[in-house]
Amino acid sequence: MQANTFDVIERRKRVNVFKLGKIWVFKHFFDNKELFKAFLVYYNKDLYRFEFKSTGARNNALKLLELNGIDYDLVDNLEGYVVCLPKSAKYAQVLKNSVASKETAIERRFVMKDLAAVEEAVALGAKIVEGEAAF
Repeated sequence: MQANTFDVIERRKRVNVFKLGKIWVFKHFFDNKELFKAFLVYYNKDLYRFEFKSTGARNNALKLLELNGIDYDLVDNLEGYVVCLPKSAKYAQVLKNSVASKETAIERRFVMKDLAAVEEAVALGAKIVEGEAAF
């Protein structure tokens, strides 16, 4: 008797593209150097993220992602993606998986790149910010 065989659908990579004020941003490590080079014009090396200042630039980037097997979600409501840590807490591991951060007098807030990063941040002691958080 022959074993059942079936087609396995390859799992595609997925990125969240966040609206932060007037720009759209995402953080992703590209295995493909040519694809990274295509995105290099949008890369902010100080913040380690890709930024799109116009809708046209964002749409071109989204097409490029799709053509290279990467799915995306547009996120304009940050609820569920923002975590905070007390200002005195160690934050390097949380910062590494965030697309944006800001400091207040008592805490640091981070927009995490995906929900897995939110879970990891919570495991490291961060708290999920309830309600709307502006960045």
